[in-house]
Amino acid sequence: MKTRFLFPYWFRYLGIACFLVHIPIMLFFTKYHNMDSTDTGLFTGSHVFFIFTTLMVTIGLFLFAFSKEKIEDEQIMQLRRDSLQWAVYFNYVVLITTLIFTEHMEISHIMLLNMWTLLLFFILRFQWVIFRLNWSAKKGD
Repeated sequence: MKTRFLFPYWFRYLGIACFLVHIPIMLFFTKYHNMDSTDTGLFTGSHVFFIFTTLMVTIGLFLFAFSKEKIEDEQIMQLRRDSLQWAVYFNYVVLITTLIFTEHMEISHIMLLNMWTLLLFFILRFQWVIFRLNWSAKKGD
């Protein structure tokens, strides 16, 4: 993965902020808003809120996942490539499994899960591999 396609390092903090800002907004809205509204229009408060929070989480995860590391060398690029490959495999296993074993679940929930699973698994695996690499380097000293 060419580093010219990655965001600068400081974008990871912007991604974390987008992801974390979503949590108190979600808690506040679900506590004080009546989710059983009879409005069925496209631009109801619940729908706009759903789109807003979905975009906040997705943009936050995307920025965090595809921002550069402090030191971006060939080993980090290889780890990033391997983690992305594992994330795609895992994502499609989850997608196929949910499509086979769910009956009356809305397709929007499955696609939302599918959209976030790829980014979450990529971030978790990539950060875990970097953590293990740094831990083994410190242990070797």
